[in-house]
Amino acid sequence: MFQTLYKKCLELASHKSSNFYLGFVSFIESSFFPIPPDIMIIPMVIAKKKEFIKIFLIASIFSVLGGIFGYLIGYLFFDLAMYVIEFYGYQDKVENLKLNLYEGSGFLAWMSILFLAGFTPLPYKAFTISSGLIAFNLPVFIIVSLISRSLRFFIVSYLSYRFGELFTEFMEKHGSKWFTIIGIIIVIIVIIIYLFFKFNG
Repeated sequence: MFQTLYKKCLELASHKSSNFYLGFVSFIESSFFPIPPDIMIIPMVIAKKKEFIKIFLIASIFSVLGGIFGYLIGYLFFDLAMYVIEFYGYQDKVENLKLNLYEGSGFLAWMSILFLAGFTPLPYKAFTISSGLIAFNLPVFIIVSLISRSLRFFIVSYLSYRFGELFTEFMEKHGSKWFTIIGIIIVIIVIIIYLFFKFNG
């Protein structure tokens, strides 16, 4: 099934209405769809290099809107939300984070994980829905999602624009690993800055 969906997304990337389909895939990927928008972004940018900013913006905006939709699923439809979370195998992690959310560093921990989910190969939709389930602060959720999704899709779009097929090969072999490493480094830097100002403010 996943291979079929993957090939279909690649086909949509070359469709005359590819921008529309990119927005649609970006939206549904943030709440339940398993194939990330990157699959469409890379070939679209390579084919239409002058539009790489537009492509990045479409993916980012609709991904965040889809994240808000996922949040609402979690907030309003418990059974459906749990089905999606269990499908991705994140039920125990969500329960543990929920217990610690308002204790000590729980709030900061959830923000960090939400950022990583938006930036790395973690299933972002599991955390958009989970954020609704635990009624996480919605404005903070939107801001963190906007930063993580925009940063990720800008990097993918820009590097596709600069390096074309070479970047495609790199993503296939090492993309997941390097996005995870970069995401963790960013989170560590932000936490260090936060703690510095907290204890020296």
